[in-house]
Amino acid sequence: MILEEKQFIFGLSTHLKDSFTAKSEAPSNIALVKYWGKKENQIPANPSISFTLNNCKTITNVDFIPSDELTFEVWSGNSRLESFEPKIKIFLNRILPYCEYLNNLKMKIETSNTFPHSSGIASSASGLSALSLCIMQLEKSLNPELDESYFLTKASFLARLGSGSAARSVFNTLASWGVHKDFEFSSDLYATPFTEAHEVFESFQDSILIIDEGQKKVSSTVGHNLMHGHPFAENRFKQAHQNLGLIKNILKSGDLNAFIEIVESEALTLHAMMMASNPYFILMKPNTLKAIEKIWEFRKAQNNHICFTLDAGANVHILYPENEKTEIQAFINNELAPLCENNKVIHDFVKG
Repeated sequence: MILEEKQFIFGLSTHLKDSFTAKSEAPSNIALVKYWGKKENQIPANPSISFTLNNCKTITNVDFIPSDELTFEVWSGNSRLESFEPKIKIFLNRILPYCEYLNNLKMKIETSNTFPHSSGIASSASGLSALSLCIMQLEKSLNPELDESYFLTKASFLARLGSGSAARSVFNTLASWGVHKDFEFSSDLYATPFTEAHEVFESFQDSILIIDEGQKKVSSTVGHNLMHGHPFAENRFKQAHQNLGLIKNILKSGDLNAFIEIVESEALTLHAMMMASNPYFILMKPNTLKAIEKIWEFRKAQNNHICFTLDAGANVHILYPENEKTEIQAFINNELAPLCENNKVIHDFVKG
């Protein structure tokens, strides 16, 4: 069943009487078919699909305290993260029509990442997903009859209003977001889990090269907005639809060579759109390109199934099957780690 926006409005006039604490964690995700460009209200210009990671995640604890009005603070350990609060304020204002019970609460949000913030590892996705899951725990306490499917779907819906790709991080599996003719029950309002993947993708490895640990010079929000009036936008959106249809069958069949072709093409297309924007920008660094060239050379020489993808940043996600892990991780540690900032590589894997 496809849910409509009105079905996410909390229909009870219940308010929190006593303090309530929620704790949740949500993983980062890495898109295989990329979402780039959005319409009003965080609606994607094209559909996407992503792997969910296991170790790269955000852990969030929220204390909800009855109050006369909605107030909040964001903390990490003993430090208040005031620079994060404007984005959270925008998010909370967007979700209030669907969660009116928040109007009479004070929130203390404590959050931490297991990976570098703002460096192209989807920290907004995991952070806003984790916060949305905490809010849904509160909603379930007010309405215990909520079932698990609705709980996760509304969490995805709420997360999307903060960061589009956050819609996918709610699910501990492959997840697609955006209407597509080949994906039953797909929606622009929330993501849906993809559970038909071949077993080879259920334990796929993702080693992340931290080429640049600093904050991106151009935010994803700015980049998405530059798709308005982009000379190649419409063709890109058509390409994404086509690639999503293709990768669905690839994920089901386990065709690794076809997987590599789609995933690497999508990564380079994403950055090509950035370079062709007006104003144009480049988020890749020289060592990003050096790493890509080494990956290509290694794959050709060893005839293995290593490949790469990129988010909107300089860091490189290296994807490969688990049965090639020993050889490929030795290559990464010996040949690619020196290209990283402080030799930093995060070895992770996907949740199947």
